[in-house]
Amino acid sequence: MIRFFLLQNRQGKTRLSKWYIPPPTTQNSNTSGEVEKARIESEVHRLVTSRDKKYTNFIEYNNYKLIYRRYAGLFFTIAVDISDNELSYLETVHLFVELLDSYFSNVCELDIVFNFNKVYAILDEFMLAGEIEESSKREILDRVKLLEKME
Repeated sequence: MIRFFLLQNRQGKTRLSKWYIPPPTTQNSNTSGEVEKARIESEVHRLVTSRDKKYTNFIEYNNYKLIYRRYAGLFFTIAVDISDNELSYLETVHLFVELLDSYFSNVCELDIVFNFNKVYAILDEFMLAGEIEESSKREILDRVKLLEKME
């Protein structure tokens, strides 16, 4: 099951953040869920960007796995359960990038920044409640275009 999906640039700025399971917080701690999310996002960015290219794109972090991939200046990171298949989620990240590329025709970071609501709509049609909902690129893009017409 997917815990969270992050899209971050090289400087550590989070461009997309979708949490399917809230981050764990200790009962004695005064930190809120948002503070914990920001801490995890910065720690994930530090782990992913400092990792040498000769290593795999999989990192065990806390009680789950991080699967990441870098496209141009953006890092797409997905956190999943420790027992899930890493390669299937690596393909999931790649399919999401293909969806963005098809929708925006050669997507860049500015497309994601200025059209974040469309990016979230694409992600919501692709993943639902931490599971892959649809894997057909054509079907997902058709649904997003149908939603646009309804607006």
